[in-house]
Amino acid sequence: MAEFVKVATVSSIPDPGRTAVEVDDRVVALFHVDGSFYCTDDVCTHDGGPLGDGPTDGFQIVCPRHGARFDMRTGKALTMPATQPVIVHEVRVEGDDILVRLAPD
Repeated sequence: MAEFVKVATVSSIPDPGRTAVEVDDRVVALFHVDGSFYCTDDVCTHDGGPLGDGPTDGFQIVCPRHGARFDMRTGKALTMPATQPVIVHEVRVEGDDILVRLAPD
């Protein structure tokens, strides 16, 4: 099982806010919404575009290319053209440190 890796600090990501980080050669999107942190792969399952570049709407990520929406908490694809969920990774906060553990592929 993957280990937790420090990827950012709480104070470095505004609420609401986001950033892209690399964990073990994998780019993920880290979101700060309503005091909690969520992490997904930074890839839209519809066309492979950079999901984290899109706007957020509450707990939804909107793909900047074609408008597909995903729930950042569960990864579920909410609207077409995406039909497959995005992978969600476990996030833990320790003090000011944000740690992520990658989910299996």
